[in-house]
Amino acid sequence: MEAGVACKLNYPTWIESERFGRNSTGSLRFSRIAKQEHKARLVVSAHFPVLTSSNRFRSVSFEVSCSSSKNFSASTIETGSVHAPYDEALVLKNKSLEVEPYLNGHSIYLVGLMGSGKTTVGKILSNVLSYSFCDSDVLIEQEVNGMSVAEVFKLHGERFFRKKETEVLQRLSSKKQLVVSTGGGAVVWDVNWDYMQKKGVVVWLDVPLEALAQRIAAVGTHSRPLLHYEHGDPYTKALKRLSYLLELRGKNYAKANARVSLKGKLGYRDVSGLTPTEIAIEALQQIEGYLKEEGGMVIAGL
Repeated sequence: MEAGVACKLNYPTWIESERFGRNSTGSLRFSRIAKQEHKARLVVSAHFPVLTSSNRFRSVSFEVSCSSSKNFSASTIETGSVHAPYDEALVLKNKSLEVEPYLNGHSIYLVGLMGSGKTTVGKILSNVLSYSFCDSDVLIEQEVNGMSVAEVFKLHGERFFRKKETEVLQRLSSKKQLVVSTGGGAVVWDVNWDYMQKKGVVVWLDVPLEALAQRIAAVGTHSRPLLHYEHGDPYTKALKRLSYLLELRGKNYAKANARVSLKGKLGYRDVSGLTPTEIAIEALQQIEGYLKEEGGMVIAGL
């Protein structure tokens, strides 16, 4: 994950000027016994930029340099890499604090194909930002007396559902501090973009089709009405329909203000190893990048 995380450590201490040890983890081991005449006041500085991350650890490179009060020139005395514990929750919180001044209470609308994790990631974002979470599909179900989305499609058709979806987005557009998980087809109608971008930032969760098909096949396709048009086993049905929908909606998804590309931006071949929190962190990163740009700040009314 390309999170711009780096820390610097300045560690002033007395060490023996002629001898110091180095252990395999890459940190300096200073001699405890040093003669007074051989001591020098040194400032040791270490720089740790993050290279790669996994679910529990991050690989970082480091460079340690030192300089002394006796006018010795600064020199590099240690380089290498370490495998360090990675606190997802802390990184998420820190990133949210960086983004908040730019976001300034504007809502976040998550778009993407079915199964892309909009609801799961949306709840994580709403929690860390202290926003309210809304699922547009759930709000539609509430309006039709608890009827499921699949039932709405079956009894009333897709057009009826899309009209209800637009009505929901219109109401939400007047509010701030929301994270909204939208339906996969919300991007098709242009009027929905007007509502989502009125006081919000739209983020596309772009997940490889194979990964989406695996997710959907694992939980079943009965709740996905648009998959009922295909034949075959659950994975094949999902992959065929998702491919068709992406071809149909791809240009619409590309209108999003920010994009989280699990295969491209995050560089993972097997995205199943990514946690929802890591995806949420990347979403905040992309939102921040968009809002820092002049055009993004104008559109968001900042």
